[in-house]
Amino acid sequence: MRKSYIDNLRWVTVVLVIFYHVFYMYNAEGILGTLGKITDLEVQYFDLYQYIVYPWFMALLFIVSGISARYYIERHTGKEFIKSRTVKLLVPSTIGLFVFQFIQGYINVSFSEAGSIEAPGFVKYIIYCLSGIGVLWYIQMLWLFSLVIVLIKKIDKDRFWNICRKTPFWVLILIAVLFWGAGQILNTPVIVSYRFGLYLLAYLLGYFVFSHDEVIEVTKRYFPLFAVIAVGLGTAFCIVYFGQNYADDPVYRSPLFLLYGWFGCVAMVGGFAKFFDFTNKFTKWMGSHSWGLYIFHYLGISMVALYLAKPGLVPAWGCYLLSTIAGFGLSYILYFVISKIPFFRWAVLGISKKKESKNVQG
Repeated sequence: MRKSYIDNLRWVTVVLVIFYHVFYMYNAEGILGTLGKITDLEVQYFDLYQYIVYPWFMALLFIVSGISARYYIERHTGKEFIKSRTVKLLVPSTIGLFVFQFIQGYINVSFSEAGSIEAPGFVKYIIYCLSGIGVLWYIQMLWLFSLVIVLIKKIDKDRFWNICRKTPFWVLILIAVLFWGAGQILNTPVIVSYRFGLYLLAYLLGYFVFSHDEVIEVTKRYFPLFAVIAVGLGTAFCIVYFGQNYADDPVYRSPLFLLYGWFGCVAMVGGFAKFFDFTNKFTKWMGSHSWGLYIFHYLGISMVALYLAKPGLVPAWGCYLLSTIAGFGLSYILYFVISKIPFFRWAVLGISKKKESKNVQG
């Protein structure tokens, strides 16, 4: 039985990611890989949006993915789970790079001096493919975590999962310490998105803890408290670190970052379970298109930045607006077109010929 609040939580978080990447593209904090500041403002206070969502929204997606993995694997074998995750996650983040995402790679490279380097066409193509990973880092990690969870399930045989059913309120509070600890380990030094320690823990917490209705009831009951803690920590984080590179060391290892990240995740889970456990035509449509929105959104945003914002053809406010429109509009167009083309829908979107059961939340 599908749980509407999980579907809603997923697509809403993806929407937050789109808005985040618009601000991220034109950030004034000197974060590499973007066009950077295009306004004449001395301080871009609206960049606060990045600080508000960054500490928790990707961890939240991994928690949601862990919950969904549990629901799927309850009705399928480990072999079936790995096969479905390979098609859905690994294929688009590997083969998809060579079939389509090299376009994103070309745009990414064009933002830097590397775009003017002289090299044979084939070498440039390989560079574009590798640079086209972009937002696909998330699904690459999900595929690796899928292998981990199948191995754990085979060894544990659900003993630990059943123990987690009784997770009380005070344990959810204490997990914040574990969350901070995980944020200190297995962080890649250059491509900072690959935070294996933190995101693996988030995925495992989704699988073992938040997949239980009993735990969800706890998050609903104590939602006001979790929300107050999250807002307090988030406010402190923004005050202390605004203007610094929030996406790199030492900020993303700081206690404020990680504690805010944890309580932000718990508050979002509890809030959506409490207030957004419903379905209508709009939520169904958004939920069914969230995958394509995530896969393609950065292409539209970066195209506007490269071809309109960088040469100064459009005023700053227009670049923000057009990037937002392109982030959504081009994503939906590409998803509609590519999902209709047999080979490309498999290579780029991980859509196989045999559709999975609609009754399974995977």
